Amino acid sequence: MSGHSKWSTIKRKKGAIDAERSKIFQKLAKELFVAAKSGDPDPNNNPSLRMVIDKAKSANMPNSNIERAIEKAKGSKDGESYEAVRYEGYGPFGVAIMIDCLTDNRNRTAPMIRSAFTKKNGNLGTDGSVSYLFERKGLIIIENTIDEDKVMEAALDAGAIDFKVNDDSYEIITTSDNFFDVKKKIEDLGVTEFIASEVTFLANNTISLDEEQTEKVMNLIETLEDIDDVQEVYHNLDI
Repeated sequence: MSGHSKWSTIKRKKGAIDAERSKIFQKLAKELFVAAKSGDPDPNNNPSLRMVIDKAKSANMPNSNIERAIEKAKGSKDGESYEAVRYEGYGPFGVAIMIDCLTDNRNRTAPMIRSAFTKKNGNLGTDGSVSYLFERKGLIIIENTIDEDKVMEAALDAGAIDFKVNDDSYEIITTSDNFFDVKKKIEDLGVTEFIASEVTFLANNTISLDEEQTEKVMNLIETLEDIDDVQEVYHNLDI
């Protein structure tokens, strides 16, 4: 089984999600707005929007908030708009970090990203400097309340490429193309709630550090996540 740090990061964020729910929802609303505005606002005809809705529901975003963001996109003409921008670099101890942003002003976002790297002993790199270390894959995490063999069989039959058993959950990795097929098979088992359900970037290989070093890297990651324009921070730290 290939290792990565996505689930560990999710667990680490649990307290932050509870404490900063409003900020999390603001970021998701922006992502929903962009996905709905750039394509069909009907998720049945817009796979990108469908994925963001799944992600929002996994974060316990209320349906009313989701619908409001989509309705806002329907009524938006030439006004509010966002540009997707990616930044790449290295944190302390050579940890690769990739940041996806949605911004209406690059001249505001870039200095904030650069400042975070500089203050936390990282180095902002050029396009492509670390993105080759990550691969776009589907991630599905559910509580392990269903028989392991049934979940594994359903996932692998639908084309999942990895299945991992954690202390309190099952973690399923798919290709980006068969994410919905695998998720449908899991739903057919009676699963209605997902800890995580998204197509994201996962590191092909991870770096292990000691506790003190890990804390320094996480300080940078959390500083980046606190920037309003930042949607996702990906890294190859094994935590």
